[in-house]
Amino acid sequence: MLARVTMKMLRHAKCFQRLAIFGSVRALHKDNRTATPQNFSNYESMKKDFKLGIPEYFNFAKDVLDQWTDKEKAGKKPSNPAFWWINRNGEEMRWSFEELGSLSRKFANILSEACSLQRGDRVILILPRVPEWWLANVACLRTGTVLIPGTTQLTQKDILYRLQSSKANCIITNDVLAPAVDAVASKCENLHSKLIVSENSREGWGNLKEMMKHASDSHTCVKTKHNEIMAIFFTSGTSGYPKMTAHTHSSFGLGLSVNGRFWLDLTPSDVMWNTSDTGWAKSAWSSVFSPWIQGACVFTHHLPRFEPTSILQTLSKYPITVFCSAPTVYRMLVQNDMASYKFKSLKHCVSAGEPITPDVTEKWRNKTGLDIYEGYGQTETVLICGNFKGMKIKPGSMGKPSPAFDVKIVDVNGNVLPPGQEGDIGIQVLPNRPFGLFTHYVDNPSKTASTLRGNFYITGDRGYMDKDGYFWFVARADDVILSSGYRIGPFEVENALNEHPSVAESAVVSSPDPIRGEVVKAFVVLNPDYKSHDQEQLIKEIQEHVKKTTAPYKYPRKVEFIQELPKTISGKTKRNELRKKEWKTI
Repeated sequence: MLARVTMKMLRHAKCFQRLAIFGSVRALHKDNRTATPQNFSNYESMKKDFKLGIPEYFNFAKDVLDQWTDKEKAGKKPSNPAFWWINRNGEEMRWSFEELGSLSRKFANILSEACSLQRGDRVILILPRVPEWWLANVACLRTGTVLIPGTTQLTQKDILYRLQSSKANCIITNDVLAPAVDAVASKCENLHSKLIVSENSREGWGNLKEMMKHASDSHTCVKTKHNEIMAIFFTSGTSGYPKMTAHTHSSFGLGLSVNGRFWLDLTPSDVMWNTSDTGWAKSAWSSVFSPWIQGACVFTHHLPRFEPTSILQTLSKYPITVFCSAPTVYRMLVQNDMASYKFKSLKHCVSAGEPITPDVTEKWRNKTGLDIYEGYGQTETVLICGNFKGMKIKPGSMGKPSPAFDVKIVDVNGNVLPPGQEGDIGIQVLPNRPFGLFTHYVDNPSKTASTLRGNFYITGDRGYMDKDGYFWFVARADDVILSSGYRIGPFEVENALNEHPSVAESAVVSSPDPIRGEVVKAFVVLNPDYKSHDQEQLIKEIQEHVKKTTAPYKYPRKVEFIQELPKTISGKTKRNELRKKEWKTI
């Protein structure tokens, strides 16, 4: 095992020598030419030696992707494709960096010429995992237009809200969502261009497939400053309306090198598969910037819906070396019989989006022999904390701070708290604001200002740091339950609930109580086999189970069985809806 890790570390050292020639991607270490395995395996050395220069001008398409094209032409890059796409029908598409460059330049010309978009104009992109989604990402970089991704689960009302609030000038989608766009377009005065990815034409829309056939691949990439706005991501809207989070060319284009290098452990020889929905910042993290800045292959499977067996078959059939997915996916995968699947190429597994429970990581390790390296970040950031190769993994912990950030646990006054004390997770932004952090919430200065407390950006998550420097997630700040003087985070209670065989899903919120002020209430979706059981008896069994699994004071004094939990379009549970339901009754 040590030999395999050492060999990969040596490959990383060579990779950094290659990256050093990229004019805008400065050395990730003080002297990458003399990087040794000890630098990569020792966390403290990684933090100490980390350094990334931020140039005045930077554009990911020109300064990273086109540089990989040059190395590809010179035969100085492994033969992996830059992009590898498959679907359930057996269709397959592979692009080299050179092909990616040519196609994206055609797309860029369509945006500039056919759509008359100018630098700084905003483009909403709502597509599933089809190749055009990746081309649109790169084309927007080349033209200096601001990309605004959206999930295909958006409703007509959602699309209207995003078009109006973003003042988008162009929208790119498919024939499934085009009718919804047409229904609201007249209410969106800034919208003047519509592109459709379809085999069929639609009145009022430019057909992208046809336009690509005739577009020129001669295009000069705009010269963007590193601090120009590159993309806007809508938050998930767990509480209130979704906010627009602005990122610059350097915050993601350079900042995500931290993810690719340290957390994803990527080199140009790797094939990276991230299952994230195309509408969310996690796709930018692990399906665009992190792998391509490392020269790795981006692999994607266009599955209309989640199918555990298809995921397992794909991991077994294709030479995927790095796999990234949400805890929910891992949880569903380990419930399957995995004995017949052999993951011959898989070397590194990571998880993000929500905390992963120790029981899932243990089952995955038992079935595959591989650990799951959890990472923690937000739409507003790159990786904040993570479990990195060479580090001891503490099950349930989100690891240690990214080398790009100084992360602390702070109190209500912005004072740093000692190990073991719960508080707000903060990133130091004064006197020097780190790269990899969003600039502001668009058109929402009060919300932007509310994220600052003393010298820190406050994430809105609560946690604590142990004596060894590992960080532990407790809850979103507004999800914390105060009962009889105790502070109770829903995550640990939900973990305990989900381990009971009767529970398919659960969500925990506060509920008013005349004596304790508030108590823990659990909303539970039952597994089908338990729906006919005596519910009063089942509630008692579940409560006793939680008392034995976690601290007894955390058990849900109230339990309600429901058919389904309210979710955001990204699949996160809307605890705020359940909490409001509880408190409006008093």
